[in-house]
Amino acid sequence: MFKNTEITFLGTATSIGVPVIGCHCAVCSSDDPKNKRLRSSIYVESEETKLLVDTGPDFRQQCLREGIDHLDAVVFTHEHTDHIMGFDDLRRFTVYEEEALQIHATESCLGRLKAAFSYVFDGKNGYRGYLKVKPEVIDGPFRVGDLELTPLPVTHGKVETVGFLFSREGERLFAYIPDAKVLSAEAEALIEGIDLLILDGLQPLPHNTHLSIPESVELVERLAVKKTWLTHFSCRVDYRELEPGLPENVHLAWDGLKLEV
Repeated sequence: MFKNTEITFLGTATSIGVPVIGCHCAVCSSDDPKNKRLRSSIYVESEETKLLVDTGPDFRQQCLREGIDHLDAVVFTHEHTDHIMGFDDLRRFTVYEEEALQIHATESCLGRLKAAFSYVFDGKNGYRGYLKVKPEVIDGPFRVGDLELTPLPVTHGKVETVGFLFSREGERLFAYIPDAKVLSAEAEALIEGIDLLILDGLQPLPHNTHLSIPESVELVERLAVKKTWLTHFSCRVDYRELEPGLPENVHLAWDGLKLEV
């Protein structure tokens, strides 16, 4: 009998976080904890595996809040700053000389990580206290412990971006697509009818590189997704105002939310 897989939302904000520096709108001024958002990331814990998706600038704070003290691997959706710039804080997961952390990213994302954090990859800092990694290029489905991950190609601005379908022994558990404007036909086919989808829903208004909340709702209805949690919000998303108007099977996520699948 498998233990349930638990998903923790480490953050649910777009790239500049919420509240936004210098913004005094109702959401940025709100006392509602569901309107206070760190940069988007999730932590996934199964019976055998502890896995992180993306290391944004708030990664250290998120680990301390959730008590995360071990990781088996980190996977990256894309190379934008709000998804990679907490990378150096992974050093606490490879404290000893013989330790190294498995990371998975597309070739372009790995290239950006190597440019920004060259000292991690140049082979000169493999001693105690420094980050040591075992990089793997995502070029198809791969496995981390008891979890199978299938990349979901999406369009998001000008960089190569993927979401992930999580499965175990061939059974779909959930899909995570935090940044997307258009899903590829391949991605749509892989998630059609899925029980749980975590999906980009930036704001009520249209955006050039992100799905709006109405676009996300239309997408999940068309693909017959059973339950969807939206994430990656701007400060145009007021939880108390928007949540009640969503379809019964679509919800707004919040920082610290935990789901079991």
